Amino acid sequence: MRQRIEPRFRQIYVAIAAIPPGRVASYGQIAARAGLPGRARLVGKALRETPDGLDLPWHRVLRANGSIALARGSRGFREQSRRLRAEGVEVRDGRVPMAAFGLDHDLDRALWCLDPPRDA
Repeated sequence: MRQRIEPRFRQIYVAIAAIPPGRVASYGQIAARAGLPGRARLVGKALRETPDGLDLPWHRVLRANGSIALARGSRGFREQSRRLRAEGVEVRDGRVPMAAFGLDHDLDRALWCLDPPRDA
């Protein structure tokens, strides 16, 4: 029997599934991309209530400051750190530098010309 997924949760799951390997996003960014701005806590709830069998890259979702939300030293904390590192994401003291690995990293660079042109 298929489990019915609440429409708001479905939007959140789609936004999480779209995070590419080697990138991370904050709970707030996921909420905004799901059309639910200001609902970062709802993203956390959706992740806690993810239906069995739904394979999401949950490990790519972090707090706004780049830190892992799970209790430091817990099995989940270690698993999230391990999965992120396996994708080439730098995790130091439970935190990821969002400027380097955040979902909007390339967009920010393009919009604000943070890198000089290669042919300059």
